[in-house]
Amino acid sequence: MNHHQLEKDIEHLEHVITHISAEDRIPLSYWRSRIDSMSCATLVPAQASRVKRLNAALSALEARQKAAAA
Repeated sequence: MNHHQLEKDIEHLEHVITHISAEDRIPLSYWRSRIDSMSCATLVPAQASRVKRLNAALSALEARQKAAAA
């Protein structure tokens, strides 16, 4: 994936992650796979930091989903 596409994907995920919840139509597992695929890409340090923040935000959503299911 080229740098421009990576940047667009990160920006999209940053927007989406702030607006989703565990009850959304698209499951959190979909967003997990999107973020995980970004983690495997070659990222510049600033992008890696942003992906790390996305990962943390999604992990918090996943934890809330598990707590609500328990």
